[in-house]
Amino acid sequence: MKIRLFITGGTIDKVYNQSNGELEFDKTHFPEILSRARIEVDLLIEQLLLIDSLDMVGADRELILEKCINCEEKYILITHGTDTMCETAKLLGESSIDKTIVLFGSMVPYVVNGSDAFFNFGCALGSVQLLKAGVYIAMNGRILPWNDVEKNRSLGIFQSLIS
Repeated sequence: MKIRLFITGGTIDKVYNQSNGELEFDKTHFPEILSRARIEVDLLIEQLLLIDSLDMVGADRELILEKCINCEEKYILITHGTDTMCETAKLLGESSIDKTIVLFGSMVPYVVNGSDAFFNFGCALGSVQLLKAGVYIAMNGRILPWNDVEKNRSLGIFQSLIS
């Protein structure tokens, strides 16, 4: 089973800039994450973007959609910022791509102690191998379909729309 990992940015890949006190991008942390996790699946990494999801525009989402449609792999993981993850999931879900796609990110950057990045990646990687074709979000230990998920900003979690 080959799995494609598309990197798009988001908090998961941010670093703390000591000069200005801001979180910003330097490079993706996924080569290190994959090494630490000792991954034994055939995972192909492709960096599409390295931006905050609040800066993501329609053309960026269209690029993600195009890449998902055109890649040969049937199993796809996508790193994504949490602020607009549901919007991208909706675009992919409404496109009815016959592949299993799981978006994930983190609320705390990977490089910060206590980050949820490693856990969310593990949940996403495990679930993409078991789920039927469709689009899902893997956050907070939950795997939710694109049409039944929202970010609860006050609690800082992703939850079902029904709950």
